[in-house]
Amino acid sequence: MQVRLSALWTDPGGTVWGPGDTVEVDAVTLAELEEQGMVEQPAGQSAGSTETTTTTTKPKDTDPSKIGPGPSSPPADDTDK
Repeated sequence: MQVRLSALWTDPGGTVWGPGDTVEVDAVTLAELEEQGMVEQPAGQSAGSTETTTTTTKPKDTDPSKIGPGPSSPPADDTDK
């Protein structure tokens, strides 16, 4: 699999690769590089199951009076009787 590096990396054979270099790696090596944050993700392309989603907008404030079970939830147990 071809990947573009985002940091300096020395492969198992001793070759030094710089940021922006594209290298051929196997799945195990790719997983190790992704875990260390050394692989660039091209714009518009997902990383699959390793992708992290970040929110760039502030979440809306929740009205406290609207927190609770929805209209389709079962009735509450009446334990006072």
